[in-house]
Formats: sequence, structure tokens, C-alpha cells
Amino acid sequence: MKVSPELSIIILCYRSGENIIPFAEKIHELTRSLTDSYEIILVGNYIENSNDHTEAIVREIAAKEDNFVAVCKPKKGMMGWDMKEGLKTAKGDYLCVIDGDSQFPIENIEKCFNLIKSSSFGLVKTFRTTRGDGIYRKILSATYNWIFSILFPKVKSKDINSKPKIMTREVYEKMRLDSDDWFIDAEIMLNVERLNVEFYEFPTHFRELKDRSSFVKFSAIFEFLKNLILFKIRR
Repeated sequence: MKVSPELSIIILCYRSGENIIPFAEKIHELTRSLTDSYEIILVGNYIENSNDHTEAIVREIAAKEDNFVAVCKPKKGMMGWDMKEGLKTAKGDYLCVIDGDSQFPIENIEKCFNLIKSSSFGLVKTFRTTRGDGIYRKILSATYNWIFSILFPKVKSKDINSKPKIMTREVYEKMRLDSDDWFIDAEIMLNVERLNVEFYEFPTHFRELKDRSSFVKFSAIFEFLKNLILFKIRR
């Protein structure tokens, strides 16, 4: 594999357990159909002394396959910290971030990759038009996007948290990403607006989360609002 692969897929695997095995295999099969130059980064960061076995599973996958890279560290934050650790490890010309819970169709990766390669877009992502995850998550997501649109109307995104998100290395290296929590997706889109990056988003379906409960709690709305206000003040 080249020192700098064309494509880096960053999978956020927190508490995925054995479910990450078939998901990683599907991602691997798809990615090698897109390019011969790629890496798949499995972010298996963990809370120390927990009963989460994802770290060991992720390391085992990476030990068997040359194109897989394991990132497994004791957690110092939540989703934002995991994403930043994955992005820092990635060496690709294009960086794609996706959750490891199978809620997004993996075919979206192919569409994101083909669009960003054939256009002037610095970032390509999805927005969710249909959801199978229940009224609770729908309310949270609608509240996030409504608050965001009120405070930052120049960012014309229909769904700031939706993935996959794929960006060029040039765009990523100009970003300032500080968030260690759920605000990271909003922070990415705010950087896109700050840098005047042209982006594109297309519709997708969001599947039901069957194997575990959501990590996103109702209190995340207040955390999100606090972060938005602080960001607005700093600007």
C-alpha cells in the first residue's frame, strides 16, 4: 500500500462489539471496488475498566488485514474525540467518516467518493429524509438542526450530523476541530462555512438501531446549544 493512500475510511466503532466484524468486511469489499489505494481505520477507543470488548476485536481485524488500521486508546472524550483521533491517523487524499452501527447504507460511501472526485466540492455528505430510529431521535435531530439554522443561517445544510462525510485532505488540514463531544459534526460544517468550501449533500435513509440503545441522550440538546452559543461568541 502507498504511504499516502487515495482514500481513508474512518469507522467509529465505539461499543460495536462483534457487530463490527461483518460491517468492516462489507466496508472492505466496497472500498476495494472503488480504488486500489485505500486504508480503513477502525476507531475502537474504550473506557478503561469497562466491559467493552471492541478494542480487542478491532485489533484482531487489523492484525489479519494489511489495509486495516486500529486506533484503540483509553477515551478522553466522546464521539468528537474519537473522530479526531481517526482523522489524525488517516493518510488519505480523501477522508471519509462513517459510524459503525450500520444505520447508514454503505453505498453512500461510493456516491460520496465518486462525487468528490469528479467535482470541485471540498466536502460531500448525506442528509436523512426517512428514518427508522423512532420519534425520540427524530425530535433530537430536528431540534439540533433548527437551533443550528437559527444561529448560523449561512450554513445551508439540511442535516448537520448526517454521515458519511467525505472531505479532501486540503480542506481537512485547514479546519480547526476542537470538540470532543457530539458537537464535532456541527463544528465541521461551521468550518466549511468559515473556509468558504463548496459542499454537496444528497438524501439517504437512516435505519433503525437494533442491537443497542442510542448513545445520544436528551441532555445532548443542552450540550449542543451551549457549544453553539460559545462558538457564536468566539466568532
